[in-house]
Amino acid sequence: MATSKPLASYFEHTVLKPDTSHEDVERVCREALQFHFAGVCVPPYFVEQAADLLQDSDVDLVTVIGFPYGYSTTMSKFQEMEDAMQAGAYHMDMVINIAAVKAQDWDLVETEIQTLTRLAHSEDRIVKVIAESGIMSEVELDLIIRIANDCGIDYLKTSTGMNGTGATAEAIEQMRKGLSAGIRIKASGGIRTREAALEMISLGADRIGASASVAIMQEGAN
Repeated sequence: MATSKPLASYFEHTVLKPDTSHEDVERVCREALQFHFAGVCVPPYFVEQAADLLQDSDVDLVTVIGFPYGYSTTMSKFQEMEDAMQAGAYHMDMVINIAAVKAQDWDLVETEIQTLTRLAHSEDRIVKVIAESGIMSEVELDLIIRIANDCGIDYLKTSTGMNGTGATAEAIEQMRKGLSAGIRIKASGGIRTREAALEMISLGADRIGASASVAIMQEGAN
């Protein structure tokens, strides 16, 4: 499988482990610049450091909101997003309220996504909603897709990589089939090989979130 643009340009090089260090953040930023990755995804605590390291580059600075379970309140996510934007983050990867989905509280789910999308867009930032597809039923994911379309989010993202299975071909296919053309897809969670990354792209993923980005690129060079 081949892509119409360089494979590296799909990757958001990611470090989100709970014991992430300043050295880890420095490393992923350096690697992103070296390999010309699309972005770097770091925990909110490290956004200011990453912003300094990526200053004057084309690498997007990505952080997570409500990570990894999504069941914090809308107002706490709102404040977290405001803080992240002020610190220099450009892409906001917000975990859907998984508890509300499972409780079938779709009004809360939609209101939260709409509120946070408007906040991000008011500052010309990009919002990605993490659907945590690995623990969603097909019906639940379809309803999330419908809400994503109604709220005009920028990306629907498969997974945090922390809960259930990560990105799957089935989830990407379902998302691409149901999403409006203007909403892009980020495949994330368990993508560790070049073959897996290319499969996600061939099915409609526009970005790949991975901690194994460098290994994948080196795999292709061998």
